[in-house]
Formats: sequence, C-alpha cells, structure tokens
Amino acid sequence: MSTQPTVPPPPAAPDRRHRLLVLAICCLSLFIVGLDNTVVNVALPAIQQDLHAPTSGLQWIIDAYTLVLASLLMLSGSVADRIGRRRVFRAGLLLFVLGSLLCSLAPGLGWLIAFRALQAVGGSMLNPVAMSIITNTFTDKRERAQAIGVWGGVIGISMALGPLIGGFLVDSAGWPAVFLINIPVGLGAFALTFRYVPESRAPRPRRLDPVGQLLMVVMLGCGTAAIIEGPGYGWTSPVILTLAALAGAALVCFPFWERRTAEPLIDPRFFHSVPFTGATLTAVCAFASLGGFLFLNTLYLQNVRHYSPVEAGLWTLPMAGLTLVAAPVSGRIVGLRGPRLPLVVAGLAMAASGLLLTRLTVDASAALLIAAYALFGLGFGLVNAPITNSAVSGMPLAQAGVAAAVASTSRQIGQSLGVAVIGTAVTTAVVGTVDFTTATHIGWWIITALGLAVLALGLLTTTPWAAATAARVAARFDAGAGAVQGAPTERLR
Repeated sequence: MSTQPTVPPPPAAPDRRHRLLVLAICCLSLFIVGLDNTVVNVALPAIQQDLHAPTSGLQWIIDAYTLVLASLLMLSGSVADRIGRRRVFRAGLLLFVLGSLLCSLAPGLGWLIAFRALQAVGGSMLNPVAMSIITNTFTDKRERAQAIGVWGGVIGISMALGPLIGGFLVDSAGWPAVFLINIPVGLGAFALTFRYVPESRAPRPRRLDPVGQLLMVVMLGCGTAAIIEGPGYGWTSPVILTLAALAGAALVCFPFWERRTAEPLIDPRFFHSVPFTGATLTAVCAFASLGGFLFLNTLYLQNVRHYSPVEAGLWTLPMAGLTLVAAPVSGRIVGLRGPRLPLVVAGLAMAASGLLLTRLTVDASAALLIAAYALFGLGFGLVNAPITNSAVSGMPLAQAGVAAAVASTSRQIGQSLGVAVIGTAVTTAVVGTVDFTTATHIGWWIITALGLAVLALGLLTTTPWAAATAARVAARFDAGAGAVQGAPTERLR
C-alpha cells in the first residue's frame, strides 16, 4: 500500500450558472453605487427647502460623494488585491449601507455632506473590486467581453433610472427615502456574497502609493472646492487662490511622482495606449455631461416649472427608457464589432441633446424636452460599455482591475467636474435680469461641446494605429511580468 500523501485536486472552475450569478451580484453592487450618483439629484429641491441649503450646498451634496469615490477607487482596488477581494467587497457593502442610513437621518446640511462622503468610502470598495472578481471569474475571452459589456451597461441603466426612482421615493416618503432604498439591496448583496463569490487575491499585489493617493485627493478636492465656492468667496479671494494653487501644484507633482515610484497609483504607461487614454477622456466628457444635465434639469423642472418630484422624474422617462434599451445593445455591439459605432452614435446623440436645450425657455414645449431627453438617454446608454471595454482591452489580466478602476475614477471625476463647472457657470450667469432658464444655456452649450468631444475620441481611438499602441503597451507589461515571475501574463483580448 502506498504511503505517499494524497494531493487534493485544485478547486473546480465555477460553471456557467455560477459565473452568471457572480456577475449578477457584482452588478447589483454597481447598481446601487451608480443609482446613488443620480437618485439624489431629484431630491435636491426638497433637501434645499428642508435644510435651507444654498446652490453651492446642493453641488457639494453631489460632489462630496463623487469626489471621495474618485479619490479612493484606486486605493481600494490595491488593498483588495492584497488582503482579499471578497473581504473588501463585503466591507464596502456594509460601509455603504451604514452611510446610507446616516444620510437618511442627517439633521443638517453639513452632516449630510459628511455622511455622503462616508457612503462613498464604502462605494469605492465595490466597483474596482467587483471588476477584478469578474475578470478572474470569466476566463474565456468572449465571455469576459460580454460580461464587461453587461457591467458597462448596468452603469448607464442605474444612473439613468436614478431620477425616476428618486421622484417616486421623494413624493411618497420624503428625501430620506432615496438613501434608505440602498439598505435592503446592500444587505441582500452582502448575504449572497458569502455564499457565491469566491475569495481571490492578486498573485503579486501592488504596493500602496500613499504619496500618489494624497496628491490625487488634494488635486480633486481643492480644485473642485475652488470651482464651487468661487462665486461665493470671489474668484480673487485668498481662499480661492490658495485652493487653486494647491490643486495646480498637485496636478503638476502627480505625474512627476508617478513616473518615479516603483508601483504607482496610476501607471503612466497605461496612457501610452491610445484606446485607454481615449476611454479615460471619454468617461470624463460623458459623465461631466450627465452630471451637468441632471443638475440643471432637476432645478429647471422643479424650481422653474414647479413640477413635483415624481412629475420631474417622469419627465426623465424618455432618457431612462432609451438608456435601458441602448445599454445592453451597446454591450453586445462592443462584444461583436468593437466600440467605434456606439461611441460615434453616443457623441452625436449627446451633442444633439445639448444643442436642442440651448433653446430652452420657461414654457418650452413638451416635444422639445422629450426629444432632448430621449437623445441624451440614447447617447448615454451607448457610451458606457465602450468605455469599460476600451480601458481593459489589450491589457494583461493582472492589470485589468487597475485599468477598470482608472475608468471608474474618470467617470466620477467627470461627474464631479460637470456638477461643479456647469453649476458654477450657470450660477455666475444668473445676474441682473438674466433668469435661471436663460442662464442654463451656457450649460447646454458646454454639454454640446462635450458630446462632440466624445464623437471625436470615438473616431480617433478606434483606428488600427490606436489598436497598435494598445498592443505595444500590453507587450511591455507582459515582458515586465515575465521578468519578475518567470512566466508570461495572460492578456485580455
């Protein structure tokens, strides 16, 4: 009889049903994080009245969430690679639920902004970690592309449904309800994670980059604060000049530091890939459009046209409906034919929507509003899957989570900038005899320009030349991984 110890067989790869269940759990977490980006918009007038908030306070309610989310996504992804993705994912769900509960109980504006930041800390542990779980669960290149397409589609669907869901919640139960809805969904996802999501870590986790992380926080936080508070303090006041100087210094130092540290927060080599750089810029432009679009429309529909929250939400139904239809279609087109067609149509549709709304008046016709909202929904539904696909396509598997986290960070930065820049531009324009509706025209022109930028990027980043740059970047990472580990790294196709 042999006395040699029996070696246990390796764990079996999850079957298709199990893989789809993991994808559903990850998408559920993404849904509540994305929903919270926009569901709060329709509650802003109610919050303004209840908490006596100025317009800058409303901007901070949105941007406190998106800024913290943007600042911590990369850090959360690195920590998850080191200590376990499922562990960080579960912690993020619990923290997000806690932040949501505290937001619903906030007694004042300052508390609400602080609790929104806490909520975003939890949210930052979900998106990049879930993407890493997905890329490691779906090993077949075709299945992985389809899963990423679904993932990108859920982002658009959740954010488009936010105003509609928020309208019904605010009308029926008050503005705290837009936060309470996260609690059962988050707890349900937490329970499912225990049973179905396997634990995983990176074979060689990246080192943390505290200096890069600090520079990013200073750059985003101080820059956004200067934009939002500029009209109130005065653009030449010492406070605003100091904030702008700090943001500018961090912006200059960040790439300088990242090029010189061994394992940077954001590897500058990524940006040698034209599709990756294009995906980053497209995410900023598309989500800046979304942030400004929802912010202005919420105030216009409720404060100018005096619609109730549920009526304001229903007016955005054409946008939500077209996004619901376009998002999965876009994911399928990207998986089969690549990102060019969805990006081009998205840019055209978003630019056309902004152009229509430059004609907005106090009593604008229903046809104008419905056409503009439908066009924006079509464009926004089409743009998300190509962003995620372009960010991770061609990258080695070990870098896919980081690349996806950069794309997610770009989305949040874009939305923060959209609310800050467009909101401030309109607020500044409201002087003398210029009413709010007329002042919004500058915001719609900005959104038109952002749509045209998406169109141009879609054409530029989907050429054979652009694909060749992505292949060269992937080869460099593969060579580096082989030198360190003695074996080539699998590449995402």
